[in-house]
Amino acid sequence: MSAMENKVAIVTGGARGVGFGIAQEVIAAGGTAVIVDLNQSDVDEAVAQLGERSSGCVADVTKLDTMEAMYDDVIARHGHLDAVVANAGVGNSSPLGSITEEQFDFIFGVNAKGVLFTVQAALTRLTEGGTVVIVGSTASTKAEYGMSLYGGSKAAIRQFVRGWISEVKERGVRINVLSPGAIDTPSLRTGLAGASGEENVEREVKRMGEGNPLGRLGDPREIGKVVVFLSSDASSFVTGVELFVDGGMAQTG
Repeated sequence: MSAMENKVAIVTGGARGVGFGIAQEVIAAGGTAVIVDLNQSDVDEAVAQLGERSSGCVADVTKLDTMEAMYDDVIARHGHLDAVVANAGVGNSSPLGSITEEQFDFIFGVNAKGVLFTVQAALTRLTEGGTVVIVGSTASTKAEYGMSLYGGSKAAIRQFVRGWISEVKERGVRINVLSPGAIDTPSLRTGLAGASGEENVEREVKRMGEGNPLGRLGDPREIGKVVVFLSSDASSFVTGVELFVDGGMAQTG
C-alpha cells in the first residue's frame, strides 16, 4: 500500500514552486492533492499539469470564513480530508528602521495569521488521526540581515505548534513543522535573473548551494517527499517537531 493511498491532502500555495512539488509527491505516493491558491488561472494550470488525482480551489488563507468554506467544498467533492499542508507564505522584509506597518501586516498576516486560520478551520473537518504539516523556514533559527520580519513570523509558527499539539490530542491529530532551506524554484531563478542577469543564473544557483554541507540547493520534490513522510503512517509517533530539510544549512552556524 502506498504511503498516501486513499488520502486527500490540501496544499495551500500549491500552484507553483515548493507547493507544486509537494502536490506532485502526494500524488506519486497514491494520494489526491487539492491545490489551494489565490488565482484561478494559476490553480487551473497546476491541476492540468498534475492530472486526474488533483483538484483546485481559490481561497485566501488570511480569511477565516473563506478557509472554512473551502474545506467544506473539498469534503463535499472528495468525501473526507486526511492531511493539510500549510505551505502558503511570503518573504518580503526590511532592516530595522525601515520596516513599515504595511510590511508587518503583510508578512505576519500571511505567514502567521494565514497558518493559524489554515489549521484552525481544518480541525473539525480532518479525519480522526489526520495530519498537519506547516512549511516553515531555516529563518526561524538563522538571522539574516533585513529578514527579521520573515524570520519572526516563521519562529511564531514554531511556537504555535508547541502549544497546539496538546490542544488537539483528543482527536489524535499530529502537527509538525517542515523548515526548508534554499530551494531551486522558478521564482528563485526569476529573482536571480533580475538581480544578476539571465546569463548568470546557473552561477548564482551554484554559489548559493555551496554554502550547504550537501553543496547544492534543494528541489521542491525533495520537500514533497518529507511532507509525505510526515503525512503518512510512517511517522505515526512524530508530532510537534521542526524538521529542517535544508542540506544541513541550519546546523552549521
